[in-house]
Amino acid sequence: MKIDIRKFRVRPEESVKLADYPTDVKPVCKTKGEYQRLLQDHVDRLSDLQRLHYASSRYALLLIFQGMDSAGKDGAIRHVMSGINPEGCEVFSFREPSVEELSHDFLWRTVCRLPRRGRIGIFNRSYYEEVLVVRVHPRMLVSEGLSEAMRDPKTLWANRCRSMVDMERHLYDCGTRVVKIFLHMSKEEQRKRFLDRIDEAQKNWKFSLADIHERKYWKRYMDAYEYCLGATSTQIAPWYVVPADDKKNARLIVSQIVLEALESLHLAYPKTTARRQAELQLIRKQLTK
Repeated sequence: MKIDIRKFRVRPEESVKLADYPTDVKPVCKTKGEYQRLLQDHVDRLSDLQRLHYASSRYALLLIFQGMDSAGKDGAIRHVMSGINPEGCEVFSFREPSVEELSHDFLWRTVCRLPRRGRIGIFNRSYYEEVLVVRVHPRMLVSEGLSEAMRDPKTLWANRCRSMVDMERHLYDCGTRVVKIFLHMSKEEQRKRFLDRIDEAQKNWKFSLADIHERKYWKRYMDAYEYCLGATSTQIAPWYVVPADDKKNARLIVSQIVLEALESLHLAYPKTTARRQAELQLIRKQLTK
């Protein structure tokens, strides 16, 4: 069963209205057993492709996950990438920037974590926070040490989006493929998940008053996401708006997106040269003595 991911992809320069993108869709699988089998199939195929990706070492793959609190970023990463060899994959979560990070340009701290060729890098939140949470709470700009002119809202957000698009073009030209996933969850679903975090003792640690505080700015966040998605989804580094109210469905869609990103690289294991073959045969003789 193949999921058509085109319906979730944001077209370049699209005027995004998140109300046009559903937070819940018809389940891909009818039963829990079907879901488990399809997810395992995706995980197994991703494992094979990741080994090939690592061996060929021609490209790097960067996966960016964005979404509101409790949208399922951690769970999607954990389930979809469960079969990946940790040696070939790194996950970074970007929270409040440090003093050192604030003394650099806004892209610096994430550029330092970009994956090498042959590796998969996963950003749980990313440089896109600079046009999302910072836009919702512009007072954060003061701590970034920017001049008053650089903080001008008439140009700031467009300039930052252009910088990110330009960087992704540079990465593409250097062999890094960027795939961006927005887990699109409804406000009602977030309310239910927050209640679960209160009711289930093992989830209490995930919840804080700060989460409730940010919930008050839901409309502002949706406005910021609409602007960001429309301004930064490109042919070479697209955004996917994945319905996230159903966690299982979201994981299947995400895994299909990652699968197709790796398959599009048309990878092959490195070819063995005549000199290398001769070397291997010499080693064989030594081992069989």
